[in-house]
Amino acid sequence: MDALKHLVDTPQLLALAAALGWASGVRLYAAVFLVGAAGFMGWIDLPQGLKILQHPGVLAASGFMFFVEFFADKIPLVDSLWDMVHTVIRIPAGAALAAGALGADSQAMGWVAALLGGSLAATSHAAKLTTRAAVNTSPEPFSNIAVSLFEDGFVIFMLWLAATHPAIFAIALLLTLAVAVLLLIVLVKFLRIVLRKLSEFFAGQRSLQKG
Repeated sequence: MDALKHLVDTPQLLALAAALGWASGVRLYAAVFLVGAAGFMGWIDLPQGLKILQHPGVLAASGFMFFVEFFADKIPLVDSLWDMVHTVIRIPAGAALAAGALGADSQAMGWVAALLGGSLAATSHAAKLTTRAAVNTSPEPFSNIAVSLFEDGFVIFMLWLAATHPAIFAIALLLTLAVAVLLLIVLVKFLRIVLRKLSEFFAGQRSLQKG
């Protein structure tokens, strides 16, 4: 518990900023609620720029949205619609959270953190959005639930790792980003094939109707 409570040195703050940026692209409300709750319970001494997360009002709002997202993210097609709507929310939120972790004492560090946090959020969000679009090509709902539960657990694990083992978290984050980029390349190609086949199918149906 002591290792969790004292987030005061630079490596831990950097890890927290990176974790919040990355997690915002996958589970924004979970990241906000869990970090805020940890600060409220006294498990983590949050940096000044993030203490607002432990305010009861913020905890209530983020907790409610965490609850809604938990279920929305497990329903086929609803999950992809939810992701598309949150494209304009997750990326700036990731930038703001990362800036809050590092920008209290330096405006320059705040801007650097915002750029990095926004980039991490954009990368993880793009990978999540593409993965869910690919999963939704399957008619059964179980793959959506399995992928969503994996994301839930992985976000919690990465936030914990950032708070307790920042060096290990840095390695895990780099590996995660590499996998995300690889997924984007593979799944975008897959989705292009699916869209082309759908286009050919509907074109064939129109030809039959005309004939």
